[in-house]
Amino acid sequence: MIVQSIKMAWEAITSNKMRSFLTMLGIIIGVMALVVLVSLVNGATGAVTSEITALGNDMVTVNIRDDKGSPMRLEDLDELAVLDAVGEAAPSGSMNATAKFGYSDVTVSLYGTTPAYYNVQGLHMKYGRFLKTADVENASYVTVLAYNTAEELFGKADVVGEQLTIGGRSFLVVGVLEEDTSLFASMIGGYSAYAPFTVESRMADEPYVTALSVSPGGNTDETESQVESFMLARFNQDEDAFRLMNMSSISDAMSTVTGTLSLLLGGIAAISLLVGGIGIMNIMLVSVTERTKEIGIRKAIGAGKKSIMMQFLIEALMVSLMGCLLGLALSWLILEVATVIAKTIAFSMSIGVVLLAVGFSSIIGLIFGLYPANKAANKHPIEALRYEG
Repeated sequence: MIVQSIKMAWEAITSNKMRSFLTMLGIIIGVMALVVLVSLVNGATGAVTSEITALGNDMVTVNIRDDKGSPMRLEDLDELAVLDAVGEAAPSGSMNATAKFGYSDVTVSLYGTTPAYYNVQGLHMKYGRFLKTADVENASYVTVLAYNTAEELFGKADVVGEQLTIGGRSFLVVGVLEEDTSLFASMIGGYSAYAPFTVESRMADEPYVTALSVSPGGNTDETESQVESFMLARFNQDEDAFRLMNMSSISDAMSTVTGTLSLLLGGIAAISLLVGGIGIMNIMLVSVTERTKEIGIRKAIGAGKKSIMMQFLIEALMVSLMGCLLGLALSWLILEVATVIAKTIAFSMSIGVVLLAVGFSSIIGLIFGLYPANKAANKHPIEALRYEG
């Protein structure tokens, strides 16, 4: 009986292709809205989360707002680094300066730091080396360039041993970092260079530590707790003297926000599917009226209410599922185009979203097909045969 109902439903759908397509259109748009919106949010969330992880998801950063007349020095970081839950601690002073080589010049962000910064930030060298302890202790005018900075100034990346000026001072290039193709790098842009903290602080006329990064030696929460206790002790229990930030907390907060956004957008898209369901019900009611004589003939030759009802329910379900499949196909195409345009973000349909769309479309088809199917099943056979629509 089910196979026969499917065949009859298919014949009814294909007998009027344009009307069937227009009936599906509401479902197609609803599925596209649901899948595309949720997938875009999930794709962007995944990309940003992976970027935060690459930056150091377990890293703790501290910005000193007010040193209360007792500024931090490099020696303080040595004391911080010996704590049980702390791996390494590095200062991160910064200033903007003009870098020049020959006739080329570019504004760079010059970061003053120590060798520990390399591991704390998870950097990778392409050529040469990073800063050494001797560079910091001797205040050597050496620098490590970002990959794009080297290419912009020298026209190539392998520039170890070359000389350039930064902020009017002559520096020796001792290393070049790997090219940063991350989402954050493409969004922020700009050029950067790294120098010993003792050199950068002298150039910026700011000889004290105003910002630092800490890598955990164990549990991140324990690291955060120990760093906070150290800073409170350092600044006489003044919580306003510094700001402590845990990158994993940022990642968790962002996941919560984007999760809520996904639910909100999914709910809005679900409304579109409900509208599509109303469209299915309207057309099915018209179809029941048009096929009144057909219903009468089927009843006259022995078809029961259950059989008639199943035929129209299956028809409504098929229309809804066919619209869902078309919506999924178009959603995949849109997401592929979005991936090409975004370049650094891969948008894809998750199995969960696909199952949600299929499940919701099935429910919509059954619910909004129930009334027309019931109306068809309850038609009196004699009155149906007399119908002259």
